[in-house]
Amino acid sequence: MRKPFPPVAAPRRLFAVAALVICALSACTRGDRPPLSDTDRTAIADTVQRLIVNAYDLSKPGDAVARLMSLYPSSGLVISASGGQVSTSRDTLEADIRAFWDNVGRNMREPKWVWGAMHVEVLSSDAAVLTTTYRVPHLTPKGAPHVIAGAWTAVFRRTGGRWVIVQEHLSDLPAAHPASTMGAR
Repeated sequence: MRKPFPPVAAPRRLFAVAALVICALSACTRGDRPPLSDTDRTAIADTVQRLIVNAYDLSKPGDAVARLMSLYPSSGLVISASGGQVSTSRDTLEADIRAFWDNVGRNMREPKWVWGAMHVEVLSSDAAVLTTTYRVPHLTPKGAPHVIAGAWTAVFRRTGGRWVIVQEHLSDLPAAHPASTMGAR
């Protein structure tokens, strides 16, 4: 019959095994990819920013919902947190975007999407995170000035040669907070 480890030895042994596993995993995940150059990082950041700006260009004709959905993978898990809710499927996200567009977006008169500073952290050749603020000054159907605004963080993954959002979080700016004070801090 095997003796149990002394009380002090068990945590040490567990720590040693955990440290060994962490070192092995680190070696496996980093080994075969060279570090990204500054040029590569800039190109990835520019691509992600351009995708966002183009998709949210409200002056473009056509299906706005389809343009916005082009930012997401065509299948698989998409996690989106907004308005105190979390969705995990593309279908739910598309339904939420369509409901926003049908109830708010198409009723905005003379909307202009204005981006704050875009902060892009390139994590690897296939992953990047973008955080930005936005505001959409427009007129209501009755002609009153109104602004929708908030902050957005989106995690992008390059899959099949295409950059797509796999996880995001949008925070609406409270109505009592003037949108003109938004920006980089």
